[in-house]
Parts: sequence; C-alpha cells; structure tokens
Amino acid sequence: MSELFDAVDALVASRATLPPPAERKRLRAAHGLTIDEVAGALKVRRATVSGWESGKTEPRPPERDAYARLLDKLAELYPATPAPAAEDGPTPEAPVPATFTGVPAPAEPQPTEPISRAGVVSDPVKPQVPAADLVDAPATAPRPASTSTTRPSTSRHPGARKAAAANTPAGGTDPRFENGPLAVVDVEDGKVLAYGVGGLVLDVPAKSLPSLVDWTLREAKLGQPKLSGPGRPADPLLVLTEAALERYGLPTTLTAQEKDAGRIPEDHKVIKQLNRADWKLTKRGFGPWARIYRPAKGSDRQCVQLCIPSWNALDPRFWDHAAELPPAELTRVLGTYATRVMTPRGSTAVTSLELMTALHPPTHAVRDEETGALRQADTKTPGSLGSEPVDCAPPEAPNGHPVLNDLNLPRFHVRGPSEMLFEESYDWARPMTDAECTLRYLVGLDVNMAFGAGANGLNVGLGEPTHVMNPVFDPKLPGSWLVDLSHVDLSHVKAGKEWVNLDGSLLPSPFTPKGDRPTGPAWYATPTVAYAQELGYDVAPTEAYVRYDNGRYLDGWYTRLRDAYLATMADLGVTTDLSPEDFLTAMDGYKNRDPELGIVITAIKATAKGGIGKLRERPRGEGWRTGERWRALDRPTWRPDIRAAVISRTRINLHRKIVKHAAFTGQYPIAIMSDCVVYAANGPSPLDFVPYRDGKPLPGGFKLGINPGLVKHEGTQTVLWGEEVREKFDAPELNLARSIKDGTVSTADNGE
Repeated sequence: MSELFDAVDALVASRATLPPPAERKRLRAAHGLTIDEVAGALKVRRATVSGWESGKTEPRPPERDAYARLLDKLAELYPATPAPAAEDGPTPEAPVPATFTGVPAPAEPQPTEPISRAGVVSDPVKPQVPAADLVDAPATAPRPASTSTTRPSTSRHPGARKAAAANTPAGGTDPRFENGPLAVVDVEDGKVLAYGVGGLVLDVPAKSLPSLVDWTLREAKLGQPKLSGPGRPADPLLVLTEAALERYGLPTTLTAQEKDAGRIPEDHKVIKQLNRADWKLTKRGFGPWARIYRPAKGSDRQCVQLCIPSWNALDPRFWDHAAELPPAELTRVLGTYATRVMTPRGSTAVTSLELMTALHPPTHAVRDEETGALRQADTKTPGSLGSEPVDCAPPEAPNGHPVLNDLNLPRFHVRGPSEMLFEESYDWARPMTDAECTLRYLVGLDVNMAFGAGANGLNVGLGEPTHVMNPVFDPKLPGSWLVDLSHVDLSHVKAGKEWVNLDGSLLPSPFTPKGDRPTGPAWYATPTVAYAQELGYDVAPTEAYVRYDNGRYLDGWYTRLRDAYLATMADLGVTTDLSPEDFLTAMDGYKNRDPELGIVITAIKATAKGGIGKLRERPRGEGWRTGERWRALDRPTWRPDIRAAVISRTRINLHRKIVKHAAFTGQYPIAIMSDCVVYAANGPSPLDFVPYRDGKPLPGGFKLGINPGLVKHEGTQTVLWGEEVREKFDAPELNLARSIKDGTVSTADNGE
C-alpha cells in the first residue's frame, strides 16, 4: 500500500504548480542563494537552473518536486506584495549602472552664485515639509547662503531623478531612506545644517549629541536598503565637521593618548550625556567611527554611526584629501561611495568585510511550525561563513596564534615552508641581461583590481578544516596542501595545450613570493598546487587540511566592487569599449578630470585590497601576548585560509600571463611587485611590447583595458635610470617595480 501512496505522491508532484520564472529568480535572490547553490542542492547543472529562471525550460520529475518544495518554502519567507514593502531591499543581482548620473556633478559648469536653502526643514521640533518634497540642488554647488527658510518646490533636480532611478531597489524606493545613506553635519552662521546626497540640505534642530541621534532616527530619513534578502538595512551615517564637533561639545582633534587608545575617555561629558539618555556605545567606544545605539526591540533597530574626519576617520592613504573637503563636496564623495559600494562602516578594510557579510548574512529568518511566527534559524545561512568564528588549521595560523600552543615548538622557533603556509604577493627582481641593457626603457604594467579579479569565481572554504593524510589532490577542493613542487621546471612547461621551452632562469617561480624555486615540501593553497598541474607536472601531497563545506563566497563582493569601479571610471571618461590607444589616452590624468570622483576610485580600490588583508588581521596592541587570542579571532571573517587562496590565485593569474607573453614574444619581466610587472622595451608605451594582432591581444596574455584583471600603464623610466639606482644602492636585484611609477627611490626600497 505504501508503494501505491508513493506513486500517487510522485504523480501529484509531477504536476506541481510552479511560480513564473521571474518569481523563481526573486525568491532565490531574496534568500541570498546563488544559482550554483540551488543547482548543487538539486544535483543538476548550473545551466539547468538558469533555464528554469529564464523560462527557456521547465523542470521535470524528480527534480520538479524538489524545486517546487524549495520555492514553496521561500515563498512563505518572502511573500510577494503588490506594493514595495518598507523592508525590501535590492537583491544581490541588482546591477550597478554603467554610468552614474545623480550624485556626481553634471558636466556643465556649475553656478557660482549662492543657492537659496530650499529644502530646509524649519520647525525645530517637527518638520513642516515632507522630506519627499525637498529640492535637490547640484552636488557641487556652494554652501547655501543664510536666507529665510521657505517651503520648497515639489520639483526635483533632473540629475537627482536619474540618480534615484538608477539606484532604486528592485521593489521600489524605500521611504525610510529617501534622503540618502548619510549626511555631513556642519554649522554656518550659528545654524546646524545637514548636507545630504544630491545637494539636499536640512536644518538640524538638535542642541546636543543625544538629540542629534534621536533626530536622525526620527526625522532625517537617512539609511540604505539591505543588499541581500536575509540582510538588514544600513544604519544612517553622520559625518561631523570640526564646527559640528565644537557645537556638540566634542574635541576637534584627539590628544596623543586618545589617538593611541582610539577613543575619547569614558568620563567625557558627551558620553555622560549619551548614558543619561539611555544611548550606548559599542566596545570600541567613542572614536573616529563611533556607533551609538539602543538595544533592538524585535525588528526595530536604533543605531546611528558617526564619522569624524578630523580624528583621522578618513585615512589619507585610502581617502586622499577627502577630510579636507567642504561639506557639500565631502557629501558627494561619501554618498557616491555609499551608493555604489555600501555605507562606510569604518576604514575601507572594515567596510570591505562588512560588505562580504551584508551580501552573505550569517543568519536568516524561518517560520516556526508551532507558532507561525518568524524566528532566527538554528543553522547558518547557506553560502555564508556563519555567525561563529572557525579556528584555522595549524599551518594557516600566523606566529603567536593559540592553535600553535599544542605543538610545543621551541622558544623563538622560526617556522619554515614545511610548517607554515606562505602565500604572499610577489616581491621579485633580477639583474638585466646584456640584451635588455641595450634597450631604452623600462615599462611597468599594473593589473586592475588584481585581488578582486583573483577572488572572482574562487571556491573558498566556508567551514572548519578537515585533516587528511596522503590525499589525492582535487583542484576544486579548497584547502592547504603539503606537497613537494621542487621538480617543476619552468624551462619546459605547458602553455595551454602545448609544451613550450623557456629560459627558466629569467622567470620567477610561481610557488614562492620571492620567486625562488622550492627546495622541498611546503604548504600551498589549492590554486598554487592546481597551477603546478596546469604546467604539466604531477603533484603528490602527503598531508592536507581541506574544507568540504565550500562555495564562491566572494563572487557577490567582487561584483559589487567591480561595478562600482567601472561606473566611477566611466564617469571619469574611461570606459570598457575603448581601443588600446584610446584607453592609454583616457587614463592619462583621469583623476584630474574630477578630483572628487578620483577620491572615490582610490577608496574603491582600497576596499578591494584592504578586505583581503583584513581576513588575517594581526593583534593591534590590546596588551596581547604570544599564544593568547586577540580580538579579531572572535569574528567569523577572520579567515587566513581565504586570504591565502585569493593571494595565491592572484599571483598565479599574473604568472600565467607572464608565461604566455614569454612563450609568444621571448620577453621576460625585470621585476614584479604585487600586481605590477616591469619589462624592458624599445619604446615608452606598453604598446611597444604588448602584442596585438588586428586590435586583438594575445590570448591569455596581457590586455590593456579597465576591467579588473586587465592591465594599465603604471609608469615608464629609462634603462639608464634603473642601472643607476641599482648601482647607487649596490643592489643588482633592487626591485624597480616599487619606483617605476614616478622614479622616486627611497632607502626603504633597498631590499628592506
């Protein structure tokens, strides 16, 4: 009888009603699932799921039953509504526009006369004008003159309308955040003003910092929709100028002691005001990036973040001169970054990690079968790192990590490659040959967003490592492998499907950061070992720590940063469809065309690079001692194995291009520093040695262009310059890639 019932169930399931293709995609995206994850769960190909979502094909039994069940469960969690719900946000697939027209300044000359303060809220207690009626003035217009407050027109600046349309979430504009993600708070003529994106200016009635926080949450309508279905919206960000700091009783600069502590003292009068108003600070206290909150009640989250540029919140290494900009210009810079990347949560490195988490939230809501109410799931969200930290494997641990305590290593023991994973960026150089010395120029190529390109499509571990002895190497399995690669001979390798003979003495080894050939077994990340196989050599690991729970965790992070980078570069006149010659011309002085967008580009690139480094953050003071845990170890995004895999793949990607180039042209690099490679050439341009045929580059080699993974011109110096600086420092292998951009060589570059 049970067999008959099973047959009946299968017959019913074979006719299970499925939602339309667009709804299938919406439900998957709302839960933060990738097509690969769905395909893996249903044991079908990725293209099959893609066909179901596009409507080209329909699922058949038995997959149809499982797919219908998945969609039914997701429909319970994310019901479709005819009107956009307040908590709806953009899906991970929501594209960033190719050219952003709202926040950046229009191309036409801007008016120099002061603008009236249209769009200013006048009532100090309750706004009289709906925020939707506020007028957007040009982003780069001068600060408003001190005029009487008037009721603004209901029309909006055309550029602001375009910006709103380009950045509208899939479900429509969220009315909670209609004034943008952030505001710069300043004081002019005794009045406190909040400068919002698109030229918006609001009167701020708050007399103290607690009331400023309360006004922000009640009336300012600042914030940003969530980036993925299970995620949460971004908290509003207030940037306080020095004038605003003085108005609210805060110091305009930090003392040396406060800089070391990263915060003002706990007994400061402003902190006491916050405490009396029942506001709390996070563990990092009141520093350059302070977070002020009250414990959440259900879904009601009350939190405001402060950014204080004069306290070095906007580090000039990553934000150039942003901290020196007037309020309106600073709003444009930070607003563009927030719209295209996310609302800053701290340094660019911290924001990078927060972007990873926002795109793959560790937890999600499920409906309780007994009560019918939504609650937090007991298991982590598929494809995320979870909410609990995971200890790394011993070879992946940096010196001083507590997992090494059980190894009983001798005091002051220095671990070698057979004990520790050394996956770092290139720092390699060699003396020039006699033939190269007869050439005139040294030309540097730089890989665009190299670490982002290295992360794209990379399979990384999501869970704990599993220790395996004498494993069979699997290039699709993330992990760390103990294997001897000293037998790989770069003089005879596979370049694609063909074996080629090269001058191995002029090539760096792809297996070590210094380019030295390995001398025995060493620990490597999966991409490095896979490349040894690609070069045509067998590998036989003796030990490994592998991660069976894995996925392409960084794909959404890469896509978000890539789109932000390309959109901003397009605004600066550098697009993806330029010929090599036009691309080199467009890149010449591109930041000078719009210095504010140039700052945004610097911050985006720092976000891509800093996030990878932050995955293995070391102790920063805190009274730490060797063998003790440090603060960063308590977050799920402390993952040195993911960092190692990204750096490994980035280094391998560059080496693959170098081999292709050498096999085709007979040219070898002089020096490599991270993502910059230097060649000797007869001309000063990359086109003097990068081969193109009928406008097409060498397949697998270097290609000029703005997309991540392609290369741009880093700089050109003469061969005579290179020989002189090496002779000056008595260093035949001084890394010239460090100085190829501007020719400046410091004593720190002399191998130190």
